[in-house]
Amino acid sequence: MAAARKPVVEVRRSQRRRRTVSAYRDGERVVVLIPAQFSRAEEAEWVDRMLARLAAREGRLGTSDEELAARAERLVRLYLADHADLAAAASVRWVTNQNGRWGSCTPADRTIRLSHRLRNMPDWVIDYVLMHELVHLVVPHHNSHFWELVARFPRTERARGYLEGVASAAGMVLAE
Repeated sequence: MAAARKPVVEVRRSQRRRRTVSAYRDGERVVVLIPAQFSRAEEAEWVDRMLARLAAREGRLGTSDEELAARAERLVRLYLADHADLAAAASVRWVTNQNGRWGSCTPADRTIRLSHRLRNMPDWVIDYVLMHELVHLVVPHHNSHFWELVARFPRTERARGYLEGVASAAGMVLAE
Protein backbone atom coordinates (compact mmCIF):
# COMPACT_ATOMS: atom_id res chain seq x y z
CA MET A 1 0.00 0.00 0.00
CA ALA A 2 1.36 3.44 -0.92
CA ALA A 3 2.05 5.92 1.85
CA ALA A 4 -0.31 8.86 2.05
CA ARG A 5 1.08 12.09 0.63
CA LYS A 6 1.71 14.82 3.15
CA PRO A 7 -0.33 17.86 2.11
CA VAL A 8 1.15 21.26 1.38
CA VAL A 9 0.86 23.25 4.61
CA GLU A 10 0.59 27.02 4.87
CA VAL A 11 1.18 28.39 8.37
CA ARG A 12 -0.36 31.77 9.11
CA ARG A 13 0.80 33.57 12.24
CA SER A 14 -1.54 36.05 13.88
CA GLN A 15 -0.68 38.81 16.36
CA ARG A 16 -4.28 38.68 17.62
CA ARG A 17 -4.22 34.96 18.44
CA ARG A 18 -2.98 34.16 21.95
CA ARG A 19 -3.61 30.46 22.56
CA THR A 20 -5.88 28.99 19.91
CA VAL A 21 -4.77 27.01 16.89
CA SER A 22 -7.03 26.04 14.02
CA ALA A 23 -6.68 24.41 10.63
CA TYR A 24 -8.74 23.94 7.52
CA ARG A 25 -8.36 22.60 4.00
CA ASP A 26 -8.16 24.99 1.09
CA GLY A 27 -8.17 22.71 -1.94
CA GLU A 28 -5.07 20.51 -1.77
CA ARG A 29 -3.47 22.78 0.84
CA VAL A 30 -3.94 22.83 4.62
CA VAL A 31 -3.91 26.25 6.32
CA VAL A 32 -2.86 26.23 9.98
CA LEU A 33 -3.54 29.38 12.01
CA ILE A 34 -1.27 29.88 15.04
CA PRO A 35 -0.33 32.66 17.48
CA ALA A 36 2.58 34.81 16.23
CA GLN A 37 4.60 34.20 19.40
CA PHE A 38 4.86 30.41 18.92
CA SER A 39 8.41 29.11 18.53
CA ARG A 40 9.38 27.06 15.45
CA ALA A 41 9.23 23.92 17.63
CA GLU A 42 5.71 24.79 18.82
CA GLU A 43 4.73 25.52 15.23
CA ALA A 44 6.01 22.12 14.06
CA GLU A 45 4.25 20.35 16.94
CA TRP A 46 0.94 22.09 16.22
CA VAL A 47 1.14 21.53 12.47
CA ASP A 48 1.57 17.78 13.06
CA ARG A 49 -1.23 17.78 15.63
CA MET A 50 -3.65 19.67 13.36
CA LEU A 51 -2.85 17.45 10.34
CA ALA A 52 -3.66 14.41 12.50
CA ARG A 53 -6.93 16.01 13.66
CA LEU A 54 -7.99 16.85 10.11
CA ALA A 55 -7.15 13.33 8.92
CA ALA A 56 -9.12 11.79 11.81
CA ARG A 57 -12.10 14.06 11.19
CA GLU A 58 -12.12 13.37 7.48
CA GLY A 59 -11.77 9.66 8.16
CA ARG A 60 -14.83 9.74 10.40
CA LEU A 61 -16.82 11.72 7.88
CA GLY A 62 -15.69 9.66 4.89
CA THR A 63 -15.03 12.82 2.95
CA SER A 64 -12.30 12.05 0.47
CA ASP A 65 -12.98 12.77 -3.19
CA GLU A 66 -12.43 9.06 -3.93
CA GLU A 67 -15.13 8.07 -1.45
CA LEU A 68 -17.43 10.71 -2.90
CA ALA A 69 -16.89 9.27 -6.39
CA ALA A 70 -17.65 5.76 -5.05
CA ARG A 71 -20.90 7.07 -3.54
CA ALA A 72 -21.84 8.54 -6.91
CA GLU A 73 -21.19 5.22 -8.64
CA ARG A 74 -23.36 3.44 -6.06
CA LEU A 75 -26.21 5.92 -6.63
CA VAL A 76 -26.01 5.37 -10.39
CA ARG A 77 -26.21 1.58 -9.89
CA LEU A 78 -29.16 1.88 -7.50
CA TYR A 79 -31.29 4.57 -9.12
CA LEU A 80 -30.03 5.37 -12.60
CA ALA A 81 -28.98 1.97 -14.00
CA ASP A 82 -31.09 2.56 -17.11
CA HIS A 83 -29.05 5.73 -17.75
CA ALA A 84 -25.69 4.42 -16.47
CA ASP A 85 -23.85 5.38 -19.66
CA LEU A 86 -25.03 9.01 -19.36
CA ALA A 87 -24.95 9.31 -15.57
CA ALA A 88 -21.32 8.29 -15.13
CA ALA A 89 -19.30 11.23 -13.82
CA ALA A 90 -15.70 11.78 -14.93
CA SER A 91 -14.89 13.32 -11.55
CA VAL A 92 -16.67 14.09 -8.30
CA ARG A 93 -15.02 16.30 -5.71
CA TRP A 94 -15.48 18.61 -2.76
CA VAL A 95 -14.92 22.33 -3.31
CA THR A 96 -14.77 25.32 -0.99
CA ASN A 97 -15.80 28.02 -3.47
CA GLN A 98 -19.55 27.30 -3.67
CA ASN A 99 -21.49 29.54 -1.34
CA GLY A 100 -24.61 29.99 -3.43
CA ARG A 101 -25.34 26.33 -4.17
CA TRP A 102 -24.92 22.89 -2.65
CA GLY A 103 -23.49 21.31 -5.78
CA SER A 104 -22.80 21.91 -9.43
CA CYS A 105 -22.36 19.87 -12.56
CA THR A 106 -20.72 20.54 -15.90
CA PRO A 107 -22.23 18.07 -18.37
CA ALA A 108 -19.69 19.00 -21.08
CA ASP A 109 -16.79 17.51 -19.10
CA ARG A 110 -18.92 15.32 -16.80
CA THR A 111 -17.61 16.88 -13.57
CA ILE A 112 -19.54 17.22 -10.33
CA ARG A 113 -18.56 19.46 -7.44
CA LEU A 114 -20.16 19.48 -3.98
CA SER A 115 -19.90 22.31 -1.50
CA HIS A 116 -17.75 21.60 1.53
CA ARG A 117 -20.69 22.87 3.61
CA LEU A 118 -22.39 19.49 3.03
CA ARG A 119 -19.63 17.50 4.77
CA ASN A 120 -21.23 17.60 8.21
CA MET A 121 -24.74 16.85 6.96
CA PRO A 122 -26.39 13.43 7.10
CA ASP A 123 -25.34 10.91 4.45
CA TRP A 124 -28.81 10.88 2.87
CA VAL A 125 -28.59 14.66 2.30
CA ILE A 126 -25.19 14.33 0.62
CA ASP A 127 -26.55 11.44 -1.44
CA TYR A 128 -29.53 13.55 -2.52
CA VAL A 129 -27.27 16.38 -3.73
CA LEU A 130 -25.07 13.84 -5.54
CA MET A 131 -28.17 12.29 -7.12
CA HIS A 132 -29.39 15.73 -8.22
CA GLU A 133 -26.06 16.46 -9.91
CA LEU A 134 -25.82 12.98 -11.47
CA VAL A 135 -29.25 13.47 -13.03
CA HIS A 136 -27.94 16.70 -14.59
CA LEU A 137 -25.55 14.51 -16.59
CA VAL A 138 -28.65 12.88 -18.10
CA VAL A 139 -30.97 15.91 -18.22
CA PRO A 140 -29.22 19.31 -18.09
CA HIS A 141 -32.31 21.35 -17.16
CA HIS A 142 -34.84 21.23 -14.32
CA ASN A 143 -37.71 19.93 -16.44
CA SER A 144 -40.31 17.31 -15.47
CA HIS A 145 -38.14 14.40 -16.70
CA PHE A 146 -35.27 15.68 -14.55
CA TRP A 147 -37.45 15.74 -11.41
CA GLU A 148 -38.86 12.27 -12.21
CA LEU A 149 -35.33 10.87 -12.24
CA VAL A 150 -34.30 12.72 -9.07
CA ALA A 151 -37.42 11.37 -7.32
CA ARG A 152 -36.07 7.84 -7.69
CA PHE A 153 -33.92 8.67 -4.67
CA PRO A 154 -36.22 7.68 -1.77
CA ARG A 155 -35.45 10.61 0.52
CA THR A 156 -35.67 13.36 -2.09
CA GLU A 157 -38.40 15.42 -0.44
CA ARG A 158 -36.94 15.00 3.03
CA ALA A 159 -33.47 16.05 1.85
CA ARG A 160 -34.83 19.07 -0.02
CA GLY A 161 -36.69 20.14 3.11
CA TYR A 162 -33.56 19.68 5.20
CA LEU A 163 -31.47 21.81 2.84
CA GLU A 164 -34.16 24.49 2.67
CA GLY A 165 -34.22 24.60 6.49
CA VAL A 166 -30.43 24.89 6.71
CA ALA A 167 -30.40 27.64 4.09
CA SER A 168 -33.21 29.52 5.78
CA ALA A 169 -31.61 29.32 9.22
CA ALA A 170 -28.32 30.61 7.78
CA GLY A 171 -30.03 33.38 5.82
CA MET A 172 -28.66 31.94 2.59
CA VAL A 173 -30.07 32.65 -0.84
CA LEU A 174 -29.36 29.57 -2.94
CA ALA A 175 -29.43 29.15 -6.71
CA GLU A 176 -31.63 26.25 -7.88
